[in-house]
Amino acid sequence: MAHPSMPMTGNQDRDFATMMVAHHQGAIQMARQQLVRGRDPELKALAAKMIQDQDREITQLQAWLGRNR
Repeated sequence: MAHPSMPMTGNQDRDFATMMVAHHQGAIQMARQQLVRGRDPELKALAAKMIQDQDREITQLQAWLGRNR
């Protein structure tokens, strides 16, 4: 589960939430590129939905992290 730039704390819940925020941020960047450069309408629609869904999940994860310092 380790990511090279993210040291693990030993707290599974906190590590999971922290890593998922970074993972989702990367996925959103990729999805935005698909919206700009992609040609397939189905994939562009999927990318748009992923941006919405993962942005909402980032908000939820960050809220959890804020409550569980």
